[in-house]
Amino acid sequence: MIASRILILGCGGYIGSHLLDRVLAIPGVRVTGWDTSSAKIDNHLDHPGFEFHRAHLASPEAIAALEPHIARADVVMNLAAICNPAEYVSHPLRVLHSNLFDTYQVPVLCAQHQKWLIHFSTSEVYGRTIASYLPGNTYDDPDLYELREDSTPLIMGPISNLRWTYASAKQVMERLIHAYHEETGMPYTLVRPLNFFGPRMDYLPGHDGEGTPRVLASFMSALIDGTPMRLVDDGKARRTIVSIEDAVDALMLMLDNPTNAQNQIFNIGNPGNEVTMRELAELMRGIYATITGDDGYRDHPIESVSSLDFYGPGYEDCDRRMPNIENAKIQLGWTPRKNLPDLLRETMTAFHQQYVAQGG
Repeated sequence: MIASRILILGCGGYIGSHLLDRVLAIPGVRVTGWDTSSAKIDNHLDHPGFEFHRAHLASPEAIAALEPHIARADVVMNLAAICNPAEYVSHPLRVLHSNLFDTYQVPVLCAQHQKWLIHFSTSEVYGRTIASYLPGNTYDDPDLYELREDSTPLIMGPISNLRWTYASAKQVMERLIHAYHEETGMPYTLVRPLNFFGPRMDYLPGHDGEGTPRVLASFMSALIDGTPMRLVDDGKARRTIVSIEDAVDALMLMLDNPTNAQNQIFNIGNPGNEVTMRELAELMRGIYATITGDDGYRDHPIESVSSLDFYGPGYEDCDRRMPNIENAKIQLGWTPRKNLPDLLRETMTAFHQQYVAQGG
């Protein structure tokens, strides 16, 4: 790895914890991490190559303390974010501040010190597909639904639909970073994740958190607690799912190949693992029956609820996210490997062991 000094903002989150597992296993690499929690990375706190700062980036004092770490780093990786659809509608100001106003100084400082910034954006910047606005809502032409980094228009809904606060904040950050590159030459990489599934993703309500987590944890919570798996608007939305291990492979390839990774945007997803949310629920309950040895889970109840009842007013869904990943294949030599049943089996087994077998 060329980068021996890495600064990771949001190192204690789901993706950050898996990234730390990989980079700290490389001799000679030193990582400085910032986050408000260390619950997912407590096993790394005593690592001699890791320096952890428990802090929020929202204050001028925090930014002043962060600057010397940016100045010393070979690469800055910004994963700090709130990325939960339930939050977009219920706490839009918090979402906007977290994803834009609290972190906009990071590219400012990276530009000032000419540091490579790998910024984690979101596939939600694409918004809804062109196909979703056409009569019949069909997907016969890939040009109308396939997501390409350099040509697909970014279609946000009206401001009354608060779902788009997250996507809009992330889009502005992308444009800010690109503008700093254009005017100062700051090297950058934008990562657009498409549903990274794996252990440690989110929390289970009533076990180690409260509220409404994302779909994987919501379905796992229902299976473990014996409540119905709830499908928003009948589970028609389509998503592609990629293993967290495959995703981190892509990140490591970026760090290993800065010449190819810099000044690029990468969709990181698996087009071969596309499902509707109803198909995901049905697949998960069948896999959980195998994990537990209880065939009763194959008929675990599934119920449909409206987005209004589930999220409240102001929600609008992304209809489909089918990524084109040719840029990652060409520039990084990356191709996702793990199929959906296998990655779900591994992930769900980890959840079962954490929350059931160990009494979590």
